[in-house]
Amino acid sequence: MSDTMQSHHTFRNYAWGVLLVIIGVILWGAFVRATGSGAGCGSHWPLCNGEVIPRPERIETLIEFIHRGSSGLAFLGVAILSVWAWRLTPTNIALRSWSALSLAFMVSEALVGAGLVLFGLVAENDSITRAVIIAIHLFNTFLLLASLTMTAWLASGYEPPVWLRRDPKTWLILIGVLGLIILGMSGAVTALGDTLFPASSLVEGFRQDISSTASALIRLRVFHPVIAGLVCSYLFIFTGWLVSKSDEVLVQRFGRLLQIFILVQITAGFINLILLAPVWMQILHLLLADAVWIIWILLSANVLQPEKLATQDTDRMKQAVYYENL
Repeated sequence: MSDTMQSHHTFRNYAWGVLLVIIGVILWGAFVRATGSGAGCGSHWPLCNGEVIPRPERIETLIEFIHRGSSGLAFLGVAILSVWAWRLTPTNIALRSWSALSLAFMVSEALVGAGLVLFGLVAENDSITRAVIIAIHLFNTFLLLASLTMTAWLASGYEPPVWLRRDPKTWLILIGVLGLIILGMSGAVTALGDTLFPASSLVEGFRQDISSTASALIRLRVFHPVIAGLVCSYLFIFTGWLVSKSDEVLVQRFGRLLQIFILVQITAGFINLILLAPVWMQILHLLLADAVWIIWILLSANVLQPEKLATQDTDRMKQAVYYENL
Protein backbone atom coordinates (compact mmCIF):
# COMPACT_ATOMS: atom_id res chain seq x y z
CA MET A 1 0.00 0.00 0.00
CA SER A 2 1.38 3.41 -0.98
CA ASP A 3 2.00 6.18 1.57
CA THR A 4 -0.84 8.19 0.04
CA MET A 5 -3.34 5.36 0.48
CA GLN A 6 -2.08 4.71 4.01
CA SER A 7 -2.58 8.36 4.91
CA HIS A 8 -6.13 8.30 3.61
CA HIS A 9 -6.93 5.07 5.42
CA THR A 10 -5.65 6.63 8.64
CA PHE A 11 -7.74 9.74 8.03
CA ARG A 12 -10.81 7.59 7.31
CA ASN A 13 -10.43 5.70 10.58
CA TYR A 14 -9.88 8.96 12.45
CA ALA A 15 -13.04 10.46 10.94
CA TRP A 16 -15.19 7.53 12.06
CA GLY A 17 -13.50 7.63 15.46
CA VAL A 18 -14.35 11.31 15.92
CA LEU A 19 -17.98 10.54 15.11
CA LEU A 20 -18.07 7.87 17.83
CA VAL A 21 -16.46 10.24 20.34
CA ILE A 22 -19.02 12.94 19.57
CA ILE A 23 -21.85 10.45 20.15
CA GLY A 24 -20.35 9.68 23.55
CA VAL A 25 -20.18 13.38 24.43
CA ILE A 26 -23.80 13.85 23.34
CA LEU A 27 -24.95 10.98 25.55
CA TRP A 28 -23.03 12.36 28.53
CA GLY A 29 -24.67 15.73 27.90
CA ALA A 30 -28.05 14.02 28.13
CA PHE A 31 -26.91 12.46 31.40
CA VAL A 32 -26.06 15.94 32.67
CA ARG A 33 -29.58 17.14 31.84
CA ALA A 34 -31.33 14.02 33.16
CA THR A 35 -29.53 14.21 36.52
CA GLY A 36 -30.06 17.96 36.89
CA SER A 37 -26.31 18.58 36.90
CA GLY A 38 -26.29 21.43 34.40
CA ALA A 39 -25.66 23.97 37.16
CA GLY A 40 -22.85 21.90 38.66
CA CYS A 41 -20.28 24.52 37.66
CA GLY A 42 -22.46 27.45 38.65
CA SER A 43 -23.01 30.26 36.18
CA HIS A 44 -19.39 30.19 35.03
CA TRP A 45 -18.31 29.24 31.51
CA PRO A 46 -15.90 27.94 30.30
CA LEU A 47 -14.48 27.86 33.84
CA CYS A 48 -16.15 25.64 36.42
CA ASN A 49 -17.10 27.58 39.53
CA GLY A 50 -14.47 30.12 38.54
CA GLU A 51 -11.69 27.52 38.42
CA VAL A 52 -9.92 25.69 35.61
CA ILE A 53 -9.88 22.45 37.57
CA PRO A 54 -12.39 22.64 40.43
CA ARG A 55 -12.53 20.54 43.55
CA PRO A 56 -15.81 18.70 43.04
CA GLU A 57 -17.50 18.88 46.42
CA ARG A 58 -20.79 17.80 44.81
CA ILE A 59 -21.43 14.98 42.38
CA GLU A 60 -23.23 17.46 40.10
CA THR A 61 -20.02 19.45 39.76
CA LEU A 62 -18.05 16.36 38.78
CA ILE A 63 -20.67 15.33 36.21
CA GLU A 64 -20.76 18.77 34.60
CA PHE A 65 -16.96 19.15 34.70
CA ILE A 66 -16.51 15.80 32.93
CA HIS A 67 -18.95 16.97 30.27
CA ARG A 68 -17.07 20.21 29.72
CA GLY A 69 -13.72 18.48 29.60
CA SER A 70 -14.88 15.83 27.15
CA SER A 71 -16.59 18.50 25.03
CA GLY A 72 -13.33 20.45 24.87
CA LEU A 73 -11.40 17.39 23.72
CA ALA A 74 -14.10 16.61 21.17
CA PHE A 75 -13.90 20.17 19.87
CA LEU A 76 -10.15 19.75 19.41
CA GLY A 77 -10.75 16.44 17.63
CA VAL A 78 -13.18 18.01 15.16
CA ALA A 79 -10.81 20.93 14.56
CA ILE A 80 -8.00 18.50 13.75
CA LEU A 81 -10.35 16.59 11.45
CA SER A 82 -11.22 19.74 9.51
CA VAL A 83 -7.63 20.94 9.14
CA TRP A 84 -6.46 17.46 8.21
CA ALA A 85 -9.16 17.16 5.53
CA TRP A 86 -8.13 20.45 3.94
CA ARG A 87 -4.44 19.53 3.92
CA LEU A 88 -4.88 15.94 2.78
CA THR A 89 -7.51 16.36 0.06
CA PRO A 90 -6.82 19.57 -1.89
CA THR A 91 -9.05 18.53 -4.80
CA ASN A 92 -11.94 16.98 -2.86
CA ILE A 93 -14.26 19.96 -2.42
CA ALA A 94 -17.10 17.90 -0.97
CA LEU A 95 -14.96 16.36 1.76
CA ARG A 96 -13.45 19.72 2.61
CA SER A 97 -16.89 21.33 2.78
CA TRP A 98 -18.41 18.68 5.05
CA SER A 99 -15.41 18.78 7.39
CA ALA A 100 -15.65 22.58 7.56
CA LEU A 101 -19.37 22.30 8.33
CA SER A 102 -18.54 19.82 11.10
CA LEU A 103 -16.28 22.40 12.72
CA ALA A 104 -18.85 25.17 12.25
CA PHE A 105 -21.59 23.12 13.90
CA MET A 106 -19.18 22.16 16.68
CA VAL A 107 -18.63 25.86 17.36
CA SER A 108 -22.38 26.56 17.43
CA GLU A 109 -22.86 23.50 19.66
CA ALA A 110 -20.44 24.98 22.17
CA LEU A 111 -22.11 28.40 21.98
CA VAL A 112 -25.57 26.95 22.61
CA GLY A 113 -24.23 24.98 25.56
CA ALA A 114 -22.57 28.10 26.94
CA GLY A 115 -25.80 30.04 26.53
CA LEU A 116 -27.72 27.49 28.56
CA VAL A 117 -25.28 27.92 31.44
CA LEU A 118 -24.76 31.69 31.29
CA PHE A 119 -28.48 32.44 31.09
CA GLY A 120 -29.37 29.97 33.82
CA LEU A 121 -31.35 27.65 31.55
CA VAL A 122 -30.29 24.56 33.50
CA ALA A 123 -31.21 22.50 36.56
CA GLU A 124 -34.82 23.28 37.61
CA ASN A 125 -35.50 26.01 35.06
CA ASP A 126 -38.81 25.10 33.37
CA SER A 127 -39.26 28.11 31.09
CA ILE A 128 -40.38 27.97 27.50
CA THR A 129 -37.13 29.70 26.62
CA ARG A 130 -35.21 26.68 27.87
CA ALA A 131 -37.44 24.34 25.88
CA VAL A 132 -36.82 26.35 22.71
CA ILE A 133 -33.05 26.40 23.27
CA ILE A 134 -33.05 22.67 24.03
CA ALA A 135 -34.85 22.04 20.74
CA ILE A 136 -32.35 24.24 18.89
CA HIS A 137 -29.55 22.36 20.63
CA LEU A 138 -30.90 19.06 19.31
CA PHE A 139 -31.27 20.53 15.82
CA ASN A 140 -27.65 21.65 15.84
CA THR A 141 -26.55 18.28 17.22
CA PHE A 142 -28.25 16.47 14.35
CA LEU A 143 -26.57 18.77 11.83
CA LEU A 144 -23.22 18.10 13.51
CA LEU A 145 -23.75 14.34 13.36
CA ALA A 146 -24.82 14.54 9.72
CA SER A 147 -21.73 16.58 8.79
CA LEU A 148 -19.38 14.22 10.60
CA THR A 149 -21.10 11.20 9.06
CA MET A 150 -20.74 12.63 5.57
CA THR A 151 -17.10 13.53 6.25
CA ALA A 152 -16.32 9.96 7.33
CA TRP A 153 -18.35 8.55 4.42
CA LEU A 154 -16.53 10.62 1.82
CA ALA A 155 -13.21 9.85 3.50
CA SER A 156 -14.03 6.18 2.94
CA GLY A 157 -13.82 6.73 -0.80
CA TYR A 158 -17.44 7.27 -1.77
CA GLU A 159 -18.70 10.02 -4.02
CA PRO A 160 -20.83 12.88 -2.72
CA PRO A 161 -24.60 12.57 -3.21
CA VAL A 162 -26.22 14.33 -6.15
CA TRP A 163 -29.38 16.28 -5.35
CA LEU A 164 -31.58 16.23 -8.45
CA ARG A 165 -34.61 18.49 -8.17
CA ARG A 166 -36.64 16.43 -10.64
CA ASP A 167 -35.90 13.14 -8.93
CA PRO A 168 -38.80 12.25 -6.56
CA LYS A 169 -36.41 10.32 -4.31
CA THR A 170 -34.59 13.55 -3.50
CA TRP A 171 -37.71 15.20 -2.13
CA LEU A 172 -38.86 12.06 -0.33
CA ILE A 173 -35.47 11.81 1.36
CA LEU A 174 -35.63 15.48 2.38
CA ILE A 175 -39.06 14.85 3.89
CA GLY A 176 -37.48 12.07 5.95
CA VAL A 177 -34.67 14.40 7.05
CA LEU A 178 -37.16 17.07 8.12
CA GLY A 179 -39.34 14.52 9.88
CA LEU A 180 -36.45 13.12 11.89
CA ILE A 181 -35.33 16.61 12.91
CA ILE A 182 -38.82 17.54 14.12
CA LEU A 183 -39.11 14.20 15.91
CA GLY A 184 -35.74 14.70 17.60
CA MET A 185 -36.61 18.23 18.71
CA SER A 186 -39.93 17.10 20.17
CA GLY A 187 -38.11 14.25 21.91
CA ALA A 188 -35.64 16.65 23.49
CA VAL A 189 -38.46 18.79 24.88
CA THR A 190 -40.30 15.68 26.09
CA ALA A 191 -37.19 14.41 27.88
CA LEU A 192 -36.81 17.80 29.57
CA GLY A 193 -40.41 17.66 30.75
CA ASP A 194 -39.95 14.12 32.07
CA THR A 195 -36.88 15.26 34.02
CA LEU A 196 -38.44 18.38 35.54
CA PHE A 197 -41.88 16.90 36.21
CA PRO A 198 -41.43 13.20 36.98
CA ALA A 199 -44.56 11.15 37.56
CA SER A 200 -44.87 8.46 40.20
CA SER A 201 -47.14 6.33 38.00
CA LEU A 202 -48.57 6.14 34.48
CA VAL A 203 -51.93 7.33 35.77
CA GLU A 204 -50.38 10.39 37.36
CA GLY A 205 -48.44 11.05 34.15
CA PHE A 206 -51.64 11.02 32.09
CA ARG A 207 -53.32 13.31 34.61
CA GLN A 208 -50.43 15.73 34.25
CA ASP A 209 -50.80 15.67 30.48
CA ILE A 210 -54.48 16.68 30.53
CA SER A 211 -54.35 19.07 33.47
CA SER A 212 -55.24 22.66 32.58
CA THR A 213 -52.74 23.91 35.15
CA ALA A 214 -49.85 21.77 33.94
CA SER A 215 -46.63 23.32 32.74
CA ALA A 216 -46.28 23.95 29.02
CA LEU A 217 -43.46 21.39 28.97
CA ILE A 218 -45.88 18.70 30.11
CA ARG A 219 -48.51 19.65 27.56
CA LEU A 220 -45.93 19.67 24.76
CA ARG A 221 -44.77 16.14 25.48
CA VAL A 222 -48.16 14.78 24.37
CA PHE A 223 -47.24 15.50 20.75
CA HIS A 224 -44.05 13.43 20.74
CA PRO A 225 -45.68 9.96 20.44
CA VAL A 226 -47.91 11.23 17.62
CA ILE A 227 -44.96 12.69 15.72
CA ALA A 228 -42.98 9.50 16.35
CA GLY A 229 -45.75 7.34 14.92
CA LEU A 230 -46.07 9.44 11.76
CA VAL A 231 -42.34 9.83 11.09
CA CYS A 232 -41.41 6.22 11.87
CA SER A 233 -44.23 4.91 9.67
CA TYR A 234 -43.09 7.09 6.79
CA LEU A 235 -39.45 6.07 7.13
CA PHE A 236 -40.27 2.38 7.48
CA ILE A 237 -42.52 2.31 4.40
CA PHE A 238 -40.28 4.51 2.25
CA THR A 239 -37.19 2.53 3.22
CA GLY A 240 -38.95 -0.71 2.33
CA TRP A 241 -39.76 0.75 -1.08
CA LEU A 242 -36.13 1.81 -1.62
CA VAL A 243 -34.88 -1.66 -0.73
CA SER A 244 -37.39 -3.35 -3.04
CA LYS A 245 -36.42 -1.12 -5.98
CA SER A 246 -32.65 -1.34 -5.57
CA ASP A 247 -30.18 -4.16 -6.14
CA GLU A 248 -27.34 -2.20 -4.54
CA VAL A 249 -25.77 -4.06 -1.63
CA LEU A 250 -25.29 -1.03 0.62
CA VAL A 251 -28.76 0.37 -0.03
CA GLN A 252 -30.28 -2.94 1.00
CA ARG A 253 -28.04 -3.29 4.04
CA PHE A 254 -28.60 0.24 5.34
CA GLY A 255 -32.31 0.01 4.50
CA ARG A 256 -32.87 -3.18 6.45
CA LEU A 257 -30.68 -1.91 9.30
CA LEU A 258 -32.73 1.28 9.48
CA GLN A 259 -35.99 -0.66 9.63
CA ILE A 260 -34.62 -2.77 12.48
CA PHE A 261 -33.50 0.29 14.42
CA ILE A 262 -36.85 1.98 13.87
CA LEU A 263 -38.65 -1.00 15.41
CA VAL A 264 -36.18 -1.13 18.29
CA GLN A 265 -36.57 2.61 18.87
CA ILE A 266 -40.37 2.39 18.94
CA THR A 267 -40.12 -0.45 21.45
CA ALA A 268 -37.68 1.59 23.55
CA GLY A 269 -40.12 4.49 23.49
CA PHE A 270 -42.89 2.35 24.94
CA ILE A 271 -40.55 0.93 27.58
CA ASN A 272 -39.41 4.44 28.46
CA LEU A 273 -43.04 5.47 28.95
CA ILE A 274 -43.93 2.43 31.05
CA LEU A 275 -40.83 2.78 33.26
CA LEU A 276 -41.52 6.52 33.69
CA ALA A 277 -38.39 7.66 31.86
CA PRO A 278 -35.50 6.51 34.08
CA VAL A 279 -32.15 8.13 33.34
CA TRP A 280 -30.59 5.04 31.76
CA MET A 281 -33.58 4.60 29.47
CA GLN A 282 -33.45 8.24 28.38
CA ILE A 283 -29.79 7.76 27.43
CA LEU A 284 -30.56 4.57 25.50
CA HIS A 285 -33.48 6.26 23.74
CA LEU A 286 -31.22 9.10 22.64
CA LEU A 287 -28.53 6.68 21.46
CA LEU A 288 -31.08 4.89 19.28
CA ALA A 289 -32.33 8.22 17.92
CA ASP A 290 -28.77 9.19 16.96
CA ALA A 291 -28.27 5.77 15.34
CA VAL A 292 -31.48 6.09 13.28
CA TRP A 293 -30.40 9.57 12.15
CA ILE A 294 -26.90 8.44 11.13
CA ILE A 295 -28.18 5.36 9.29
CA TRP A 296 -30.71 7.53 7.44
CA ILE A 297 -27.91 9.88 6.36
CA LEU A 298 -25.82 6.94 5.12
CA LEU A 299 -28.78 5.38 3.31
CA SER A 300 -29.61 8.71 1.68
CA ALA A 301 -25.99 9.24 0.60
CA ASN A 302 -26.02 5.80 -1.01
CA VAL A 303 -29.32 6.24 -2.80
CA LEU A 304 -28.23 9.59 -4.24
CA GLN A 305 -24.76 8.56 -5.37
CA PRO A 306 -24.16 9.18 -9.09
CA GLU A 307 -22.46 5.83 -9.56
CA LYS A 308 -23.43 2.69 -7.66
CA LEU A 309 -21.17 -0.09 -6.52
CA ALA A 310 -22.72 -3.53 -6.86
CA THR A 311 -20.14 -5.64 -5.05
CA GLN A 312 -17.58 -5.24 -2.31
CA ASP A 313 -14.76 -6.07 -4.72
CA THR A 314 -15.59 -3.20 -7.05
CA ASP A 315 -16.09 -1.05 -3.97
CA ARG A 316 -12.52 -1.63 -2.84
CA MET A 317 -11.19 -1.09 -6.36
CA LYS A 318 -12.98 2.23 -6.64
CA GLN A 319 -11.68 3.38 -3.28
CA ALA A 320 -8.12 2.55 -4.35
CA VAL A 321 -8.52 4.60 -7.54
CA TYR A 322 -10.10 7.41 -5.51
CA TYR A 323 -7.17 7.60 -3.11
CA GLU A 324 -4.59 7.52 -5.90
CA ASN A 325 -6.30 10.40 -7.70
CA LEU A 326 -6.46 12.73 -4.69
